[in-house]
Amino acid sequence: MGQFFDSKLIFSFFAINCCFSLVYGKYNVTQSLVTPINHDLYHTSGGLREEIKSLVHRHPDKLSIERVSSKNKGYEAEITVVTYCQNRKENDDRSKFRILLSFGQHGRELITTELALRLLSILSEEEFLPNMDRVALNQTLNRLVIKVVPMENWNGRKLVEAGELCERRNGRGVDLNRNWSVDWGKKEKDYDPYEENPGSAPFSEPETQLMRKLSVSFEPHVWVNVHSGMEALFMPYDHKNTTPVGLPSKMMTSMLEAVNHFHLKDRCIIGSGGGSVGYLAHGTATDYMYDIARVPMAFTFEIYGDSTASSKDCFKMFNPLDITTFNRVLNDWSAAFFKMFSIGLEQMDELHSKAVASTFDKWVSIDDYLNGYLMERKSRYGKKVEVLDLGMQEIRTYFRLFLLSSVLLLFMFCSRISKSTRPLVSAMTL
Repeated sequence: MGQFFDSKLIFSFFAINCCFSLVYGKYNVTQSLVTPINHDLYHTSGGLREEIKSLVHRHPDKLSIERVSSKNKGYEAEITVVTYCQNRKENDDRSKFRILLSFGQHGRELITTELALRLLSILSEEEFLPNMDRVALNQTLNRLVIKVVPMENWNGRKLVEAGELCERRNGRGVDLNRNWSVDWGKKEKDYDPYEENPGSAPFSEPETQLMRKLSVSFEPHVWVNVHSGMEALFMPYDHKNTTPVGLPSKMMTSMLEAVNHFHLKDRCIIGSGGGSVGYLAHGTATDYMYDIARVPMAFTFEIYGDSTASSKDCFKMFNPLDITTFNRVLNDWSAAFFKMFSIGLEQMDELHSKAVASTFDKWVSIDDYLNGYLMERKSRYGKKVEVLDLGMQEIRTYFRLFLLSSVLLLFMFCSRISKSTRPLVSAMTL
């Protein structure tokens, strides 16, 4: 009996060990299919911040940096904003062409934050693009103010670096590119809360609150939200299968076609996000920038994607793995951005020379934009504006009422004088 028990125990031990080995082996195979972050190519989030901070410190004549933070229900977010201007004293010069760029809105898209660093390095002249006419480039850059948000989703990025390689949302599980107010909260049939959670309300997340404030104060002429997952140049709209009509659409299309042809070898999809990507996206930053903030040219750029990667192998799907592809992506897209800067400036110069009527209600010259036209339009659309703007509206209203009441009082005073003098005139005539 004891011998039989021992043999059963041994058999059971080997059976359990065998099963464990099979399961563990399968687990190892599964794990081996998931590509880890290549730290030889990619900075950590902290390392990237320090690199950018050091870059700004070396070039105080062109670059400045600020960190802004916001908190909601115990959740705090912070973003870094780098401003480029050839003469720092001209940062607030409203005659400048203004460009706002956001990178790293989704944590898993590390290549986008590396592109932000590359662009800043080129702007500071620590790196150079091949075959770039530096004289012509400097003439263009002299007329620009560029604000760069190198890593919009700092908290989500830290989750990715901790091992959640497929995480695109922020630190409390909200997709920042679904948290804006245009068509917010609508869910398609294939809605996946892990991918597209819009949050509890529009602008519920500190990150989107900070970006909205930045767009209101800066009033950009161009907005670009940079992502990875495919190669594409998208314009509005994301929430419907159409593009805007009229002159704005033509301007954006011609810009994207030129950028695609000259620097991206015509390999990118061009069109609306909703009509080209294969699904509709609601509550996106680009739709808000175009429809509400009234940014004349608003884009989403998708700079890289590996369609052969497994949906579970997110680092490979969204980021180049080898140094050759890594550098090609950064060089091609850096050149594309500088081409966009040049074309955008040319288009605004054309608008400066003539006011053009279009379906944008009233498309006006760049001078009108520089005098606050974007903010006035936003107010007319009944959207929330900053407290200062509301205060100025109230002051203007009270001033108009004051003028009106003054006129009425003067009229009443004159009438009384007229009535009081009539008897005297009559007596004199008698």
